[in-house]
Amino acid sequence: MKFKEEDSFFRKLTGAEQRPVIIAGPCSAETEEQVMQTALALREQKVDIFRAGIWKPRSRPNSFEGIGLKGLQWLGRVKRELGMLVSTEVATAHHVEEALKQGIDVLWIGARTTVNPFAVQEIADALKGTNVPVMVKNPVNPDLALWIGALERVYNAGITDVAAIHRGFSSYEKSKYRNVPWWQIPIELKSKFRSLPLIVDPSHISGNRELLLPVAQKALDLGYDGIMLESHPDPDNALSDPEQQVTPAGLQDILSKLQVRKTTYDDQELINRAEKLRLQIDEGDQQILRALARRMELVEQIGYYKKQNNVQILQISRWKEIFRSRPQWAKELGMNPDFVAELYRLIHVESIRMQTEIMKREL
Repeated sequence: MKFKEEDSFFRKLTGAEQRPVIIAGPCSAETEEQVMQTALALREQKVDIFRAGIWKPRSRPNSFEGIGLKGLQWLGRVKRELGMLVSTEVATAHHVEEALKQGIDVLWIGARTTVNPFAVQEIADALKGTNVPVMVKNPVNPDLALWIGALERVYNAGITDVAAIHRGFSSYEKSKYRNVPWWQIPIELKSKFRSLPLIVDPSHISGNRELLLPVAQKALDLGYDGIMLESHPDPDNALSDPEQQVTPAGLQDILSKLQVRKTTYDDQELINRAEKLRLQIDEGDQQILRALARRMELVEQIGYYKKQNNVQILQISRWKEIFRSRPQWAKELGMNPDFVAELYRLIHVESIRMQTEIMKREL
């Protein structure tokens, strides 16, 4: 996939300004008055794209599932009277057709739709022959291949102005987030497609307004190209996702506190210092890998010993001891114990794999 770069729709919105694209608006369009009131306030803040959900896929029936077609007319009014670009979510070919009739400028495919290749293909087929920019949210579950597949389907329909939206991933693990960010997944996506604009959705990652600023800031620190935030005149009484929405004034406060980092060093002395530190990091990595290789040699020896003595691979007491002691050792060294615990989970998985292969061999 070769996405547009300098002439990308999303990059043109900010021109030469070194700032992210800002997309904001209510989670759901509820009334014409609410839409116009919000849009007017956000126009004053120079929001680049006004967003509002018209069709809302919900987990269970008998909850608010969006206002439907008349909401598109309200977005059309925002575009005509306030001169703002407008965007909404589409989940079917019919949604695409109706949105394009009303001149909606940007469409996005939601997380619940991205998980279904048949649904994404239906949308892609409906997009053929148009030049409307499309944003694709990550699938509900942490599946990079599925996310890339959805982007490819849209791109193959002839849409080259495509952006990815990172809205976090569902998890059974206890977390302070509504949807766990798992930043490494969108970072890997960006590494594969460097010209693909990457937009963060702090509202759906956070699930509450207190986390919106730190999530948005982290995304900017990682080089994201845009931010999508939900704003409502009366968030506490919103018909969908009240906890994660902020008033237009609250949105302005968040935006005013965000810091946009430079993309690289602009001083030769700083460049030289950074390069020296990187060389030291490279040396440190070589030492880590040599130590890890030695550890795996020992694991292999233990594997052969277990096979010779007909002992099972997994020793629960040893497993518990490793995951008790290593994070504690890390803490004593001033390191993040959670990081070290995760590292040793990966090491343990590889150790099990190695010893399983040994069990299959003929001695």
